[in-house]
Amino acid sequence: MLDGKKNTAYGVFYSALGVVENKMKGEEKAALDIWKQALDNITPLVEVKSKRIGGATFQVPTEIRADRKESIAMKNMIAFARKRGGHSMAEKLAAEIMDAFNNQGGAFKRKEDMHRMAEANRAFAHFRF
Repeated sequence: MLDGKKNTAYGVFYSALGVVENKMKGEEKAALDIWKQALDNITPLVEVKSKRIGGATFQVPTEIRADRKESIAMKNMIAFARKRGGHSMAEKLAAEIMDAFNNQGGAFKRKEDMHRMAEANRAFAHFRF
């Protein structure tokens, strides 16, 4: 068996799902369903982009394209899992998945902050590009 980046990533992900399954035995859902729900909970709908207009920089809220939403959610989940304390990446990722499933944790907070920022800058929405 080859031991490349993809196989390592698959191993980490499936180990994390195994940890989630062991720790959340009370849930009726399978570990993969818990992960899908967690991903839905942290998927942002809008983002804020900087746009320079007439010497001033505005934070313009824009809707995220459908093909980018899921990748941004996964990127945030992995980034916040890396920042966690824990023994292995699988355990860190499992903890982040469980937190996201329960609408908490770093990735969920990032989504909430992004939406709050877009709401605060809603006045600049007419500058969309």
